[in-house]
Amino acid sequence: MVAAPEDLLWARGLHHEHEGSPALLDVCVGVREGEVLSVTGPRGCGKSTLLGCLSGRLVPARGEVWFDGVPLHTLPAPARERLRRDRFGWVGSEPHLLPELTVWENAALPLLLSGAGRRRARRTACEWLERLDVGYCARSRPGALMQAQRQRVAIARALAHSPAVVFADEPTAPLHQADRAQVLRTLTTAARSHGITVVLASHDARVAGVADRAVTLVDGRRVGADAPPPTDAPVRPGPEGRAACSLSA
Repeated sequence: MVAAPEDLLWARGLHHEHEGSPALLDVCVGVREGEVLSVTGPRGCGKSTLLGCLSGRLVPARGEVWFDGVPLHTLPAPARERLRRDRFGWVGSEPHLLPELTVWENAALPLLLSGAGRRRARRTACEWLERLDVGYCARSRPGALMQAQRQRVAIARALAHSPAVVFADEPTAPLHQADRAQVLRTLTTAARSHGITVVLASHDARVAGVADRAVTLVDGRRVGADAPPPTDAPVRPGPEGRAACSLSA
């Protein structure tokens, strides 16, 4: 299996189940550095499961996941945890902020956990909070914020430590339309100005429209004209005994 030279993150032949029900069936995908890739499809099609496998939160039952030359699918749990902390950011449909911390401390948490000084961590976190129009909330506790404000704080937290990849799983689900537009602008601007790759899952076609490319899942399978062939199809071996094909659409 050989990824395209520009692929920072790629996966081949992913299979995964939830309580015996198939969630991913032979899914292949590649993501380029600095690209915004949307994963679309109806609810329950496997979008969240795919992001979980690509980010190392889930280990696929079968298949490969590689990030920057590192095989996530074979890493032990502590190594995957360090990789998620240092190189990845995550935004879900719920912010999951720590109520005992202030807003800026929540946004700065990945920096603080990685050993950054408190002053630098606070300055960087507050810069992202300002970009998301919640800088005035920096000293507040999450409980004093509205849902849309808390979600913006969660997005600032995902971006503050300059990750290589941000995984955004329905990040605008709790937001009104105007808030959705600003959040999406921030994510896409970050991808282009800071070289951050964004993998964005959403069933909303308007959200997916901000991406550079889109892949579609239906019932756990990747569909569409750019979907790669199944892994049991004949392939020509490439270097290191892996199949020679690119996963980029």
